[in-house]
Amino acid sequence: MATVEVKDSTGKKVGQADVADAVFAIEPNTFAVHQVVRSQMAARRQGTHSVKGRSDVSGGGAKPWRQKGTGRARQGSIRAGQWKGGGVIFGPTPRSYAFKVPNKVVKLAMRSVLSAKNADGELYVIESFGLDEPSTKNAAAVLKALGIDRRVTVVVENEDITTMLSLRNLDRVRVIAAAEANTYDLVDNTSLLFTKPALTWLEGVLS
Repeated sequence: MATVEVKDSTGKKVGQADVADAVFAIEPNTFAVHQVVRSQMAARRQGTHSVKGRSDVSGGGAKPWRQKGTGRARQGSIRAGQWKGGGVIFGPTPRSYAFKVPNKVVKLAMRSVLSAKNADGELYVIESFGLDEPSTKNAAAVLKALGIDRRVTVVVENEDITTMLSLRNLDRVRVIAAAEANTYDLVDNTSLLFTKPALTWLEGVLS
């Protein structure tokens, strides 16, 4: 099995944790990661863009001039697309951009990201932040002790509200519960930090 270092809140190594090779030591599938991230980004689009077609704009109704004999091109309505004030031809209408990705591919993408982070030395594990009450200052001190000073995603236990409140206001820090872990949040950072219980929980879901 693969192993990862476990540190305490002072940055000192206190041991190591055995992790499943099937989750943290596979050959990353970049296509799966790409598909899942595209799906997540597409689902975030509002899709509320809209324009008026020839049937939506006001005016028109009567034929501008008779069909034949005028020497001009035939016209049926002054609200057709080629007229000023006419409707937009083939313009955007409200729609959903979301598309589904199979659950197997979603899990494969997350395992690929975790394996890549582990291989690149960007995966950190901490026993706990050791916070008795919300404190942004103390949470920042823990990150500094771990040597993390770049964009980081922190994954904590599902019920660890204290740590979430402590980290949420820090610049360049994204904090999520283990149950909220997803491919985009795991890959969109330069460091990935897990509390040990959160790592164990997510490993069980992905194994």
